[in-house]
Amino acid sequence: MWKILSGAFLGWSLGANDSANIFGTGVATGTIRYGTAILLTSVFVLLGSVLEGPKCMQVLSDLSRVLPLDAFLCALAAAITMTLLTIAAVPASSSHAIIGAILGVGIIHGSADFSRLYKIVTCWLLTPVCGLVFGYALLRILSFLLDRTPLGMTGRNRVYYLGILVAGCYGAYSLGSNNVANVTGVYVGPGLLTPEAAALVGGVSIVAGVLTFSHRVMMTVGKGIAPLDPFTAFVTVLAGALTLHLFTQVGIPVSSSQAVVGGVVGVGLVGGIRTVRPRMLLRIGVGWLVTPLAAGLLAWGFVSAVRAFS
Repeated sequence: MWKILSGAFLGWSLGANDSANIFGTGVATGTIRYGTAILLTSVFVLLGSVLEGPKCMQVLSDLSRVLPLDAFLCALAAAITMTLLTIAAVPASSSHAIIGAILGVGIIHGSADFSRLYKIVTCWLLTPVCGLVFGYALLRILSFLLDRTPLGMTGRNRVYYLGILVAGCYGAYSLGSNNVANVTGVYVGPGLLTPEAAALVGGVSIVAGVLTFSHRVMMTVGKGIAPLDPFTAFVTVLAGALTLHLFTQVGIPVSSSQAVVGGVVGVGLVGGIRTVRPRMLLRIGVGWLVTPLAAGLLAWGFVSAVRAFS
């Protein structure tokens, strides 16, 4: 069972990196304390992983024939890629990393099925678009409703706080349900884990990353893209959560970073394009492009080295 250790490492990397997409905006605005954020994130990530995580695992098995040792090397390559991007404080995509790694191994074995990639790439492209649409629409609708509700400043602050809590818990659940497949789904095809066991192991690994190393990227997401107040922070988290949960039902693991960045851009557009910081978006976009290429090359190198020395 040592082969699943790289998946645990990948789960830790995902938790450290992508948990920022759940409560990052709330923490950065001072609405939610960091300790509260990581506790709620941990609980609901695990729930989402166990209850709906297996829905997205089949798509990984369909991409390429992966042997048990290959599964270990794929997860290791994806984990190293994610860790380096986390250290650089760049929100990255675990789905890009693991799928790039699987295809890198598949190219060596001649089993990579690129015909199945179009559906995945289409969902990847639609993820920030859905986040943007949800963010823009939710901000317009909820602003309209709040403006016609007789609430004082204290009442509004209470609504914002409760909204961020509820949206964050939903976002954590959606993160677990959609992204746990990226962590341990690669072990299902070779028969190392059942989908249910993979969901549990992956969920626990993600929680470990949330609890130990999530603060730096959380502040990058919360402050680095667009200036947010508590209300727009709530809308951003809800938009990202809805986007992730939508693609969970489709059975495709997508990027929570793309979902939340799309949400941030959507709420920023309501206030004018100047609220969006293009340099940070460009930095994140480069990370999205580099991630699958780096993970694929790394996995290819690992398998080639094992072949050379075996």
